[in-house]
Amino acid sequence: MYLSCTPDFVLMDISMPEMDGLQATSEIRRLENENALERRPIVALTANAMPGDRERCINAGMDDYLAKPVRKNILYNCLDKWLVGTSA
Repeated sequence: MYLSCTPDFVLMDISMPEMDGLQATSEIRRLENENALERRPIVALTANAMPGDRERCINAGMDDYLAKPVRKNILYNCLDKWLVGTSA
């Protein structure tokens, strides 16, 4: 996998074609581990808001979970939580 830049933060959709967000997160975490890369925050941003959805996201390696629709203050708080102290 090649990226021309490394993201500071990832908002991961759960329902995507070919590879869902849980699989994509697991793959990103595998690549980070195998290549000794810095762990980047991955936050689920999804309409999946049933009991157990948050836990499935966390178990796949995501750092946090936001259910759609998301209020901007909740998104801003999440960004602050995961990006404080990082350089942009």
